[in-house]
Amino acid sequence: MPACPAQAPDVASLKVKLFADGADKKTMLELYANPHIQGFTTNPTLMRKAGIADYEAFAKDIVSVIPDRHISLEVFADELDEMERQARKIATFGANVYAKIPVTNTKRVATSAMVRRLSRDGVKLNVTAILTMPQVEEVIAALDGGAPSCVSIFAGRIADTGVDPLPMMTEAVEMTKPHPGMEIIWASPRELLNVFQADQIGCQIITATADILKKLSLVGKDLDGYSLETVQMFYQDASASAYKL
Repeated sequence: MPACPAQAPDVASLKVKLFADGADKKTMLELYANPHIQGFTTNPTLMRKAGIADYEAFAKDIVSVIPDRHISLEVFADELDEMERQARKIATFGANVYAKIPVTNTKRVATSAMVRRLSRDGVKLNVTAILTMPQVEEVIAALDGGAPSCVSIFAGRIADTGVDPLPMMTEAVEMTKPHPGMEIIWASPRELLNVFQADQIGCQIITATADILKKLSLVGKDLDGYSLETVQMFYQDASASAYKL
């Protein structure tokens, strides 16, 4: 398994594509101004958190202001027929749009047959909520030979269970090499270090929240200086609180 770099390389040297995860228009446009951000992903949870009430109006508005970078927009139905209808409609919103489909519905019914059908009909797909290698294998087989696609593996959620996601992510990246147009997304990262881990194993995309992406400015920061800043923060907060012993 590849070791983590002792020192993070310059952000400009990263080969992994950085996508922003969110649904707040103001934040998305701020990130759109950053040339390092090459795409955007959303989901119903993020849209609800951002207070989006009209899905279609929001989706079309975002595509109109960000017309030239990947945008993943997720279906929200649970029945497979309705899920497919929504995916086909979402695909009409723009040439840069990927319809995002969960690997199963809430009843654990796999979406792979639908994914295969949509992909072969030219619908760009992002298959999401993947956490196991059998799911990876099934999704890659379904997408093989179809339209450009993404396989979104929730490495952060895997790590939350105490399991190191690196071996699985590395294997998944190797599996996509014979499939042009298919990319692995390292999803739900928990820290900026994950960006460099994804880059080192050749993962094509990592999608992260704005809070994590803002930490890109820390890359290369002198750690002695950062230590001093931390001590100063503790002292300033203690002084502002007027603590006494």
